[in-house]
Amino acid sequence: MHLEEFAEGDSFFHRLDPRVKFITTIPYIFVIAVMKGINGPLSALIISLFMIAVSRISLKKLMGRLMVVNAFILFLWVFLPFSFPGEAVFQIGSLRATHEGLLYVLSITLKANAIVLATIAILGTSEVFSLAHALVHLRLPDKLIYLFFFFYRYISVLHEEYTRLRHAMLIRCFRPKTNMHTYRTYAYLIGMLIVKSYDRSQKIYNAMLCRGYTGRFPIISHFELKRTDLSFGFLMGMITIILAIIARIGR
Repeated sequence: MHLEEFAEGDSFFHRLDPRVKFITTIPYIFVIAVMKGINGPLSALIISLFMIAVSRISLKKLMGRLMVVNAFILFLWVFLPFSFPGEAVFQIGSLRATHEGLLYVLSITLKANAIVLATIAILGTSEVFSLAHALVHLRLPDKLIYLFFFFYRYISVLHEEYTRLRHAMLIRCFRPKTNMHTYRTYAYLIGMLIVKSYDRSQKIYNAMLCRGYTGRFPIISHFELKRTDLSFGFLMGMITIILAIIARIGR
């Protein structure tokens, strides 16, 4: 289970300071999220697509991520146009799809894809260790940073344990059905994952204590702010302000 597939590369975004990435990405995402109408989200999507082109990441892997996101958005296209008040565009039986509802769902689709693309292009091109290191410099609570780091570090271990238990069930000729035996088996599977996760966490914690862990990770190397980082920060700030103005005018 490879979770840093976009962090491998040598593009402009891969070389940026992760601290600058966080400082510029959060306002950019916030402005996109509060936009209304179509013009603002469409402009943001075009900018995010340009970021993806600059990052030079694998389009095949990117499409896999976008398919997951848009699979959830598809449900909005099924329900929202028929439940949003406004002028009817077409009718299916007693259900009427409204013009306002279609525009509303289109706006959500554009914003969601713009945010996902920008997050992958900017934050996804850094290793998780670098992102956690940047959060330390940004003075976020240590416990929150360690929780984020350990969750990301060991989610793949938990997935491997789940895969092993799943294969053991299949070897014993388990076939999922809609009966109590299936529900009970899945309950046992979840219970075993919880027990094994707790047991693994105790072993990891004891191993850390043996290596002198006192509640903090020592940081040996530090980031160096470069001229390109400052230029990117200024450019993203201007883009965020322009998008906010477009969103304001679009209302």
